[in-house]
Amino acid sequence: EQPIFSTRAHVFQIDPNTKKNWVPTSKHAVTVSYFYDSTRNVYRIISLDGSKAIINSTITPNMTFTKTSQKFGQWADSRANTVYGLGFSSEHHLSKFAEKFQEFKEAARIAKEKSHEKMELTSTPSQESAGGDIQSPLTPESINGTDDERAMPEVTQNSEPRAEPTQNALPFTHSSTISKHWEAELATLKGNNAKLTAALLESTANVKQWKQQLAAYQEEAERLHKRVTELECVSSQANEVHTHKTELNQTIQELESTLKKKEEEIEGLKQEIENARELQAQRDSLTQKLQEVEIRNKDLEGQLSDLEQRLEKSQNEQEAFRNNLKTLLEILDGKIFELTELRDNLAKLIECS
Repeated sequence: EQPIFSTRAHVFQIDPNTKKNWVPTSKHAVTVSYFYDSTRNVYRIISLDGSKAIINSTITPNMTFTKTSQKFGQWADSRANTVYGLGFSSEHHLSKFAEKFQEFKEAARIAKEKSHEKMELTSTPSQESAGGDIQSPLTPESINGTDDERAMPEVTQNSEPRAEPTQNALPFTHSSTISKHWEAELATLKGNNAKLTAALLESTANVKQWKQQLAAYQEEAERLHKRVTELECVSSQANEVHTHKTELNQTIQELESTLKKKEEEIEGLKQEIENARELQAQRDSLTQKLQEVEIRNKDLEGQLSDLEQRLEKSQNEQEAFRNNLKTLLEILDGKIFELTELRDNLAKLIECS
């Protein structure tokens, strides 16, 4: 595993208790490097403060690096259950780091797709040799864990020497990221719900058809039983009845086996219906969370609008105060000029007298 790009920055992590404030993990600027692990075919961000690893984050296709100010950026690592923040000395260093993040994120996505294709190709012979048993290949997600983006917490400024995000920019980024995440989840659940609904309707139709077939089989079995009884009553045709009875018993056994299979299929359909109901409950829960996020966004927009109105009002009051002060200065200059003229006139009168 070799470093492929390095830069220097102040390292922060989000406070795990408040999820709002940044906690500095380095007392000064440290080296932050991108590493490539050729054995696992993954990219990682690593930073050391002495012998302590303060950043060890694997880049996944679902990660997003966000610029929250001219010199500060952040990204969320769901596996580490934290949000990392970097304060750079200049906007150029931040832009360069963000470009490399996007580049290696795309490389991770391509590597993941190639890994999927390779897993599928290697799993095909094993499936054929196993007599048709399907085995799911390992994927990078099963090794490294899921990569769903977690909610980005709100942050505030803690240190003036280090570049940090503004107080109003990050909450909107946080809310927008959550909204996009839950909208994607809701769209996926809607698609799954539509598929399950169609499968449920088809299964219901099949159940009705199987019930009709089951009733027909039962009627046929009753009829055959009656026929067996009638044949047994005829003593002159004992041999024929015995042969007929054997055939009828075999037919009954086949019908009972078919009936058992149908009952198992009905149980499977009932389980699928129960799973569909659980997915519906999850979709309702996500919809409610999305509505709560939208309400919170509206509240934040209202607060921003109120702050803008107050700022505009304060600027207008300052402008009016300046105008009044200028007017007073002009009047004072006029009075001073009149007093100067009066003094000169009095001096002339004294000289003349």
